[in-house]
Amino acid sequence: MLLDSFWNRERNRTIDAERVYLRYPVLEDWRQWSTVREISRQHLVPWEPVWALDSLTRRNFRDRLRRYSADAKADNGYAFFIFRKSDDQLLGSITLSNIRRGVSQTGTMGYWTGLPFVRNGYMLEAVCALLPTLFEDYALRRIEAACLVENEPSANLLRKAGFTSEGLARQYLCINGIWQDHLLFAILKGDQIGQENSHNAALHKASGVTDLA
Repeated sequence: MLLDSFWNRERNRTIDAERVYLRYPVLEDWRQWSTVREISRQHLVPWEPVWALDSLTRRNFRDRLRRYSADAKADNGYAFFIFRKSDDQLLGSITLSNIRRGVSQTGTMGYWTGLPFVRNGYMLEAVCALLPTLFEDYALRRIEAACLVENEPSANLLRKAGFTSEGLARQYLCINGIWQDHLLFAILKGDQIGQENSHNAALHKASGVTDLA
């Protein structure tokens, strides 16, 4: 893959779903992004790494875009902002990081949704729209994801998108300043997207957990 030509071609592309579309972030997104993040601060803080004091400033956002660009050019990771089609409202984002090529062809997915937009199915729609692109155009064969053990809505979203539960990783990530255990999930190229597979459905039913996503 010629990374520079791939990046130049893909950076202006949009990925469409029924109610949302995804694209790479640009500097003009800063005001919407900072507004949604600020409104959602208390909602997001328990599930994310510690926020820097200047995390919502224009300068920090510009630095973030530089990192996104460097990661994409090196084929190490990609960032996608999610917008509502009806009014171009920024809803959240999905990032693909830690891409391993060669014998792995694997990446790690992370995501967040702004508080005013949760429980509307936007993120599930966005994930299901993005996965085929990651498998086909980005030549990945496995997408991994993780969530805190107590974050059942996120686990439900991954199950609904077709991810398979693969176990527990102890002290997997430092979230909100604390090393915390995470549930691990993955979906493979060829797996059914947007449909909870029978193995996950059986495990989920046996757990007695109510679907909150």
